[in-house]
This record gives sequence, structure tokens and C-alpha cells, in this order.
Amino acid sequence: MQIIEKPLPMLFTGLVVLSLAITPSARAQESSDDALLSAPAEATTSGTHFLGDLWLDQDHVSGLLNGRTAINRTRGRLRAGIAGSFSPAWEFVASARIAQGSDDNRDNRRNNDNERSDGFGIDQILLRWRASDHASLQFGKAPLPLDLSPMLWDPDLRPAGAAYTHSIALGDFDRLHLAAGYFAGQHLYGDESRIAAAQVAWNWREGAPTRGGITVSWLDFSDLGELRAQGLARTNGVANGRYLSDYRLLDLQLAGHTELGNWPIDLHLDLVRNLGADLARDGARLSLSAGDHRQPGGLQFGVAIERIQRDAVLAAFNSDDWWFHSNLRGQLAWIAYGIDPTWSLRLSGFRELRDGLDEHTHRLRLDVNAAW
Repeated sequence: MQIIEKPLPMLFTGLVVLSLAITPSARAQESSDDALLSAPAEATTSGTHFLGDLWLDQDHVSGLLNGRTAINRTRGRLRAGIAGSFSPAWEFVASARIAQGSDDNRDNRRNNDNERSDGFGIDQILLRWRASDHASLQFGKAPLPLDLSPMLWDPDLRPAGAAYTHSIALGDFDRLHLAAGYFAGQHLYGDESRIAAAQVAWNWREGAPTRGGITVSWLDFSDLGELRAQGLARTNGVANGRYLSDYRLLDLQLAGHTELGNWPIDLHLDLVRNLGADLARDGARLSLSAGDHRQPGGLQFGVAIERIQRDAVLAAFNSDDWWFHSNLRGQLAWIAYGIDPTWSLRLSGFRELRDGLDEHTHRLRLDVNAAW
């Protein structure tokens, strides 16, 4: 097993120290695992306030291609900023990101990472206009304002662009949610990609103990030449320096939620087809979880399975929690624990098999998360 020898510098240790220093004045966010994503909805009532999140990760990967030595690394990231409002209709978020890891940035390409291990920069610059209680228009660099599974999109990515969202009540308990936008991908290494996105979601019995939803999404990726040139094609098909396929993704998600005693149960099925590919164009993800780690002392257990053909999704943009981004069959199991309203732990195990290979790749991750 290879142990990366780079010592953890003072900057990495400072992530924890800084997060502890700001805890007394920070308010816990329980509505979302990403505090920066949920902040704008509260800005109109609470005024300008601090927000942030901390992530620490111990990562071990074995069974790598070409006899590569196992990886053992530690990484951390702190995102912090402010959110507020200029008026009842105008809201903003401004935040920065600092990261440090025991590995080097030169390893991020071959480790299939979506973010640099070491770095400092802008996380969000967002301006949102609320045209009404049910419609808004946003501009800037922020999380993608669509509900997508990790098979299609990594929620840590921050594209820049404009988006419109609108919710329509259907009777007393159901809701129709619409979203559309156009974005610059702003991935690593000078990415020039563009993303047109649209989504329609029907939420059945929203807020009830037993509820469900159906979501249909469309993602159209273009201007992908720089991604390929910078080695971010990953497990997608390439030939003569170009992607073999275009990436126009049609995605269907089915979700159900119920409660057994004090245990919330969530079932999620995601099916995707790349209409820009002729072959190897389908993907599926099924996940089941029980419990809620966002509550103090709460436990959550979960499993997920994925089958993603080579060109079913754009491998530069989906979750880097998995080692392979497409062309794989894989299983995931996790257990998460909520220490208090701010801190939580998650232990995840991945077992993945790339198409055409006989040996599985195994990944074990221990994450510490805090959100204010």
C-alpha cells in the first residue's frame, strides 16, 4: 500500500481550527447537506448572515488499473461566506473555498477528481430575484439549481450562468416544479463547456409521511473540446482527440418516501439515456436508505447500485465519490451518524468493476461534515 508522504501543512490544520472558531456565531442548517445551497431561501427573513460548511475525508482505494499501488490520502475543504438581501425581492450569496490535501494537484487527473486537492478561490457569487413566492431568476456562479442524482451531476461543482425556477401548486398537497437554465461548466483546467438544462418535477403529497415524486430532466452539453484536451474524458469513448458521442441526456427519476416508526425510508430510481450516442448510452442507479443522520444522534444506513454504460453520462461532471465515472457496474454501502445539529460522520464502501476487466476496484471513505 502506498502512503503519500506529503505532510499536512498548517493550512489543512487551519480548516478545522477556523471552523471551530466560527461555530458559536453560526446557525445550523438542517434542511440540506449543503448549507450554501439552502441559504438564499432564508435571506429575506434573517438579513445578512454567515454560512459555511467543512468537509474532511480519509480515502483509501485499492484494485487500481495496470497494477497501480493503492492510494491512501487525506483531504479537507472549507467553504464560507455570507448571504443576505437587498430588498424583499433581491437576495445574494458570496462565498469562498479553501482546500488542502495530503496528495498533490498533479494527481487530480488520474484520481478522477472534480476539484483540486490544494486551492483557494471563489465558491459562489449569486444574485437571485424573487419575482413572486413561487418564481425566481438567478445569475452567477452557484450549485446547479436542478435536482439530479450523483449518476449525472456532482453537487460540489459550481457552474456559472442564469436559471429560472417556478413552482405551481396542484391542489392542496401536490406541486409541479419547473427549472431551466444555461451555464458555463467551469470545470478544471480552463474548461469551456456549455450546459443547457431543463427539468420538470411532480411532487405527490409533498410534506406528508408517505410521499413520492417523478422528475424528468434534459441536459445538453456542448463545447467539450477543452475537456478532452485536458484529460477529463475519463471513461467516455474518445477517438482522434474527440469524444465519440455527443451528450444530450434524457433522465427520469422516481422517488418514494415513507416512515416506519421513527425511521424514514427513501427509495430512489434514476434512469438515463444519452440521445447523442448510438451505442453504450444507458445508465441506471437504484438507492435505498433508512434513517436520518441530519438529526442529532440520528443514524442512516444506505445502499446503492449503479450500471453506467460508457457514454451514458458525461464522465467529467458526475460524482467523483465513485472511482469510475462511467463504463462500470458498482455497489455502494454507507452508514452515517449525526453527532449534533452541526457535525456528522459518514463511512462509505464502494465496489466497482470497469467493463472489460476482471478485478474489482474497492474504495473506503470516512467523511466528517459540518454545516452552519
